[in-house]
Amino acid sequence: MTVVASKQASTRQVAPGQALLSVQNLRVAFGETEVVKGISFTARPGSCLAIVGESGSGKSVTARTLVGLTGGDARVAADRLDLDGTDLLALGERAWRRTRGKEIGFVLQDALVSLDQLRRVGAEVGEPLELHDWGDRRSRPERVVELLTSVGVPEPEMRARQRPYELSGGLRQRALIASAIALDPRLVIADEPTTALDVTVQAQVLDLLAASKERGTSIILISHDLSVVARLADEVAVMRDGEIVEHGVSRQVLCDPQHEYTRALLDAVPSEHTRGVRLVRGTSPSTPRERRPIDRGRPLLEGRHLTKVYRGPDGVDRTVVDDVSFELYAGETLGIVGESGSGKTTTARIALAMLEAEGGEVLLRGEPWSTLTQRERRPLRNRVGVVYQDPLSSFDPRWSVGRIVADALSRGPNPPSSAEERRTRVLGLLQKVGLGEHQVDVGPLRLSGGQRQRVAIARALAPEPELIVCDEPVSALDVSVQAQVLDLLTDLQDDLGVSYLFISHDLGVIHHMSDRVLVMKDGKVVERGTADDIFTRPQDPYTQRLLTALPRLEQAS
Repeated sequence: MTVVASKQASTRQVAPGQALLSVQNLRVAFGETEVVKGISFTARPGSCLAIVGESGSGKSVTARTLVGLTGGDARVAADRLDLDGTDLLALGERAWRRTRGKEIGFVLQDALVSLDQLRRVGAEVGEPLELHDWGDRRSRPERVVELLTSVGVPEPEMRARQRPYELSGGLRQRALIASAIALDPRLVIADEPTTALDVTVQAQVLDLLAASKERGTSIILISHDLSVVARLADEVAVMRDGEIVEHGVSRQVLCDPQHEYTRALLDAVPSEHTRGVRLVRGTSPSTPRERRPIDRGRPLLEGRHLTKVYRGPDGVDRTVVDDVSFELYAGETLGIVGESGSGKTTTARIALAMLEAEGGEVLLRGEPWSTLTQRERRPLRNRVGVVYQDPLSSFDPRWSVGRIVADALSRGPNPPSSAEERRTRVLGLLQKVGLGEHQVDVGPLRLSGGQRQRVAIARALAPEPELIVCDEPVSALDVSVQAQVLDLLTDLQDDLGVSYLFISHDLGVIHHMSDRVLVMKDGKVVERGTADDIFTRPQDPYTQRLLTALPRLEQAS
């Protein structure tokens, strides 16, 4: 990282009661490309500043700059970048190591790649304690268990002995947060800290951050989830193309936005108010969907009394799916919602016949599906597609977009008979999901998150499936790209009549997308019904607790 100190930079100590962090005219460039373009803000003790914006807006680069992690090829300049009298521009790597963790806690967005997969979770969480000589060999493990408990990790002693790949995404994210707050730093920078968390654990983490704020911790929250921002933030800065386009107190920005970009972000948030209308809106009013009728005859997909048992590292058997039954009809979206560990993703994997259940069966069009052998199932595979949360990990990074989609076409009922037909059909699928010919020869690493998810949807559509299982398909996307993908899925359903089994921890997304909903807890279905019934007239106490924990834009302080 090349640091350019401004001639106007001040070495004056920050006066007591004033800003803990002062940022004036911060600029960050990579080569000739400037990605942060002269932004200014302050972070005060006992207060939360939220920085929101789309992917590529510069918000995460800003966060990494504040902890000295922009990388060796970055050029950083500022009139002032000061933490309580310490000029951050002047810090070398050794000084940054002393500062990170102790003075500034940093919660990274991607828990899967941020944790060492070969180390135990307890060692990862306890690393800041060891680096900064906190406690001893006896007290550190006790502190790790306390930290894991504080962020809502169940069975923390056992989880501390596991490795990150053995945990769900939500549990990995909680471990990252525990590590970031281990030394109770004065400033916590949280980059999408609740993205992978279900609503109740999300509420617990937000309560934890709020309690830290009340104790005087300064928090900078980077998030695309405006409802989360409303719950925690005192101020909001909206970034677009490296600049802050709107900045003010939370209630004013979120309830009475002045900039058209802020208004577009707020319009794109899925909720009970957006059900039945498009999320991406131009100058025209909201457009109601023209739904195909749902075929309520024989179910397209049916699960009967599904049961799955796993043995944990402690040797104890745990029933993760417990006597689950469901029906999904042609042209319908069935949403499954619940906390991490509720069994919703395991249920989906059983439905896909990617996981064998100990009990029960899955039927497709009334015929055996889960009980078939792999050889018997292979000719039917094209009837069921899947879209994952992280499409990049399911792509061969050496393949182009065209090859990824063409490979899926070859596994369909009508594979292309020539290279010309193959390219024509690939282009048709890409156009259907809003991509163009210029992306055919591009590798997935060169695409944005939203573009990758569109490729994943095109790949899922290629074999002409009747059903697509969507497992957290938009949880990693910012709000405007999420809106585009959700609109795309609804358009495809109306156009093709495809059915969705839709898994999500985001209740707003589930309400917006689903015709009917299953609510799962501890492997069981505790409530089922239409989306409107579940969200407006919940009967089970657990469902009521989920809805109570749901952050809402109306909470802006």
